[in-house]
Amino acid sequence: MIAERAELSSVKPGIYNPLFELTDQIKQSSLTTTEFFLIEIRASQINGCAFCVQKHTKEAIENGEKQYRIHALPYWEDSPFFSEEEKVLIQMTEEITLIAKKGLSDEVYDKAVQAFGKEKVADIIMAIACINAWNRIGRSTLMVPEPSQN
Repeated sequence: MIAERAELSSVKPGIYNPLFELTDQIKQSSLTTTEFFLIEIRASQINGCAFCVQKHTKEAIENGEKQYRIHALPYWEDSPFFSEEEKVLIQMTEEITLIAKKGLSDEVYDKAVQAFGKEKVADIIMAIACINAWNRIGRSTLMVPEPSQN
C-alpha cells in the first residue's frame, strides 16, 4: 500500500514561495519562452515527473510550440527540428539534470558561452536548477497530473 503524501503547502503554507519567485525571475530573464519550455519539458522527462511534463507541455503548446518538436525532444541529437543553439541548451539541460554522471562538461559549457554569452548561460543554469527542484518536489510528493480537459 502506498502512503498518501502530504501536499507541502497545506502542511507549511508559503513553502513554495521562493521557488515561485525564482520561476518568475527566470521568466523575466534573457531566456525566450521557447527556451524556457524546452528546459522545463526535457528536465521533467528525464526526471520522470509526469505532473511537470504534462503541465509544461500544455503551456508550451498554448504558447505556440509545435507538438512534433515536443515529441522529438528526447531524440534531439538526431532531430532536424532543433537549431544548433537549442541543441546546446538541451544538452546543458541533460548534463545538469543528470549532474551526478559527470556534471556540466567543459565542452558543453564552452559551446554555451559561445552561443549565448555568460549572462544567458547563468540564466539557463538557474532555469535548469529551478525545474529540477520542482521535479523533485513533484516526484517526492507523488503529484499526479490532472486528466486532460480536451
